[in-house]
Amino acid sequence: MSVMLGAMTRWLDPDEQRTWRAYLTASRALMDALDRELQRDAGMPHAYYEILVRLSEAPDRRLRMSELADVTGSSRSRLSHAAARLEASGWVHREECPTDRRGQVAVLTDAGFAALAAAAPGHVEGVRRYLFDALSPAQADQLRRISEALADHLTG
Repeated sequence: MSVMLGAMTRWLDPDEQRTWRAYLTASRALMDALDRELQRDAGMPHAYYEILVRLSEAPDRRLRMSELADVTGSSRSRLSHAAARLEASGWVHREECPTDRRGQVAVLTDAGFAALAAAAPGHVEGVRRYLFDALSPAQADQLRRISEALADHLTG
């Protein structure tokens, strides 16, 4: 590398650089493919699908907006914009939080649950086709372990 940024920089060696670039390329391509399919088949981006999934798994299909932002890895402003779009579709509605007048709760509607139920089979098939069909069972296990290690390292 021709850029001199200091003697303490721990540059990537050639194998690490190939690993990093392969990871970036694969993760972007996977998410782009899943997003395109969800848009085409269910009329929603992957980010909206994730919001619907998280709400469907929550008690009474409801979560505080701040918690929903955290579990989806979204900023609060981005989540608020998405919630407004999901409300316009009739898939989510927001209520005032009963314990905190400043907070809001997102609630998955029956129509939102139906939209999720309709989208889920195609999405799961895409995950299987694009990810698991390309890996041996041992590789899938390694990917899970690597992903868990990264998530633990980054979140905690």
